[in-house]
Amino acid sequence: MGIKMKSQNAILLVSCPDQKGLVTTITEFIFKNGGNIIDLDQHTDLAQQVFFMRVAWELKEFSIPKEKIGEFFKVLIADRFQMKWKLYFSGEIPKMAIFVSKYSHCLYELLSKWQSGEWKVDIPLIISNHETTKPIAQQYGIPYYYLPVTLETKIDKEKEVLEILKKFKIDFIVLARYMQILSQNFIAHYPNKIINIHHSFLPAFPGAKPYEKAYERGVKIIGATSHYAADELDAGPIIEQDVVRVSHKNDIEDLKRIGRDFEKIVLSRAVWLHLQRKILVHQNRTIVFNYS
Repeated sequence: MGIKMKSQNAILLVSCPDQKGLVTTITEFIFKNGGNIIDLDQHTDLAQQVFFMRVAWELKEFSIPKEKIGEFFKVLIADRFQMKWKLYFSGEIPKMAIFVSKYSHCLYELLSKWQSGEWKVDIPLIISNHETTKPIAQQYGIPYYYLPVTLETKIDKEKEVLEILKKFKIDFIVLARYMQILSQNFIAHYPNKIINIHHSFLPAFPGAKPYEKAYERGVKIIGATSHYAADELDAGPIIEQDVVRVSHKNDIEDLKRIGRDFEKIVLSRAVWLHLQRKILVHQNRTIVFNYS
């Protein structure tokens, strides 16, 4: 896919113990080196006394070479203020792997964003434990890896998958309704880089047939939650959520249809935020900077 590139920007994410002068120190570093700030958002968690910041600036007239910015920032500022930080560049195109099982609604949503050029991302491969969605991958010209998983083969299959991801230099993974539980070892290879989606009935209606269970209880809202995968199932840092009201007039098929719509929309928003480098993970929660 051809991607039109704009002028390149730097994006800095920072967290550290809260103290006076942090905003001034960071913005002066950018200003004094010829950078033009185009976006800045900050937040202080008063309960924990932790400062968070996302700042983006143009590199066009920035005096520090791109490959040296991180080194300069670390020595001049980050070490002094005990900062945890990450530096990204808008010209870098991340590589995203999609994992999917039988349901295709989330897969179609992700592929449409990629194909239209809305997202600056590469999708080198799709991995599945079923062959159901293989024709979709072929339609979009994306390599498809069919890797069925059983309890007996799970460890070996995960090793195989990790080798494939390494070969393609994958930066992050999206679980587009991938109905397999990933091991702690697998998740450890991609910390806060595996984005999952599920209906928002959890933990009230876990397991098989959640919509049937919800219907029997006369549920009044349904929705979806997208989060980073963590060791504890469906308990990772939440990125995005949304809900809609339903009523006794909605039958089970209505609930499923509405639920699928929200799953693909919420997952798409979460991936967009990740691509825009607008998410900072602190402990088991996320700081999501200006949603737009």
